[in-house]
Amino acid sequence: MAEVILMPRLSDTMTEGVIAAWHKHVGDNVKKGDLLAEIETDKATMELESYQDGILLHIGTPDGGKLQVNDLLAILGKPGEDISELIKQHSGGAAAPAPQPAPAAPVAAEPAPVAPATASSGLDISAMEEVVLMPRLSDTMTEGVIAGWQKNIGDTVKKGEVLADIETDKATMELESYKDGILLYQGAKAGEKILVNDLLCIIGKEGLDVAAIVAAVKSCGTQPAPATAAPAPAAQSAPAPAASPAPVTEAVVNEGRIFASPLARKMAAEKGLDLRYVKGSGDNGRITKTDVENYVPAAATATPAAKPATTAAAPAVTGQVSFTDVPVSQMRKVIAKRLSESLFTAPHFYLTMSINMDAAIAARAKMNEVAKVKISFNDMVVKATAMALKQNPKVNSSWMGDFIRYNDHINIGVAVAVEDGLLVPVVRFADGKSLSQIGAEVKEFAQKAKDKKLQPADWEGSTFTISNLGMFGIDQFTAIINPPDSCILAIGGIAEEPVVKNGQIVPGNVMKVTLSCDHRVVDGATGAAFLQTLKQLLEEPVRMLV
Repeated sequence: MAEVILMPRLSDTMTEGVIAAWHKHVGDNVKKGDLLAEIETDKATMELESYQDGILLHIGTPDGGKLQVNDLLAILGKPGEDISELIKQHSGGAAAPAPQPAPAAPVAAEPAPVAPATASSGLDISAMEEVVLMPRLSDTMTEGVIAGWQKNIGDTVKKGEVLADIETDKATMELESYKDGILLYQGAKAGEKILVNDLLCIIGKEGLDVAAIVAAVKSCGTQPAPATAAPAPAAQSAPAPAASPAPVTEAVVNEGRIFASPLARKMAAEKGLDLRYVKGSGDNGRITKTDVENYVPAAATATPAAKPATTAAAPAVTGQVSFTDVPVSQMRKVIAKRLSESLFTAPHFYLTMSINMDAAIAARAKMNEVAKVKISFNDMVVKATAMALKQNPKVNSSWMGDFIRYNDHINIGVAVAVEDGLLVPVVRFADGKSLSQIGAEVKEFAQKAKDKKLQPADWEGSTFTISNLGMFGIDQFTAIINPPDSCILAIGGIAEEPVVKNGQIVPGNVMKVTLSCDHRVVDGATGAAFLQTLKQLLEEPVRMLV
């Protein structure tokens, strides 16, 4: 039967969580202990492990999405299992807590300790950042067992470091610190139980009155007297003995936080292995049971001087985080909206072809000897494109939802870069214009664009678009279709490359073009036929004069 996983309460003040990243996707096989997702709470980003085997049938929200505590996070089950009723039952968030009567009592009891503690001791425990309560790490958790402390009393703790491994009713999970400080108090020893919302530990500065905080919590009747309360102040002088147990000669492969499954940690502890030297084979370098089993320590004969040399070699690098927030211009908003709609709505596919431009280079040089307006390679591409569209009318089309519009007129949009973004003025009826007319019109549009004098009538009504980055040294690229066109042609630069002519390898000038097509309108064969025609026209420019 399918198993519902609700958004757990991963910190004592958490009301909602953000999915930082899913490590499993719908349809993936999930095993107990596998990392399902990373969840960002109000205090830290924490890992959520699966507590059962199955297939991931449903996720409640994609990466970056938010879910309230007890909202539907995921469903695990068997392939093909009907989960529609479960989704309906847990949709909307409000209905999510209903099927979970067990955890209701400890969650509802959370505010209870606050009032008595404030009244009897003058300390508002809920407002103290130093106090860490036992979080609700699974949707049915009522208490947790301390599987092991990763930090001891007196140790310095940094935000994001693992404090302890907590065993819930479903899995053993890592609890990260969400603040910097010194671990001054532990609410229970390894192997002992703590109820949800009871005092787990205290992290603060030296000199904090730990006894008063513990007394305030105990006076509420919610925290059993722990054996570690008395030694807390004395143990603050204990950091010194926490040195490396033995000289290490092998290279450190895990710096900072170490990602490892609970089973791998347990096996490493039993074998006396330091996980800093074990290379992980799981997601994001996560250390698994197999990694620990296969780990072979480096030989003791390694040179002792190697370790100090590596640690002393890296000087501390300091810097200042800085950035500038610039409001989005209206032009950029329109570009973002239109191109996002195009990319995520139109199924793009891409066709790339190499064109030998030797003849085009020679023809352009001769034409510019007599032309009143200097003709560019871009002008020749515009003219060749217009003529190729005339011979391949299916490419000169638009997707209109209920029908496809095949345009008899040919209006070529030419992308022009401006300071605020991109404009696409339109050369209308380009198939009937000469190269000189196209060149003069494109230059006029470019100047208008830079002077911000283009009018809506100048950029509306294209049936096909050309984007040319060859002049910027780009060899090849793909472009996003400019709606309502069904295609856009991306033009790269002309580069000298070896080509084969008459069985001989000779230098040649090659230009690569990529056609982006909307597969709802244009099929691969149709797009390929258009590129073949374009290639013939540019490799034999005299065809454009006929």
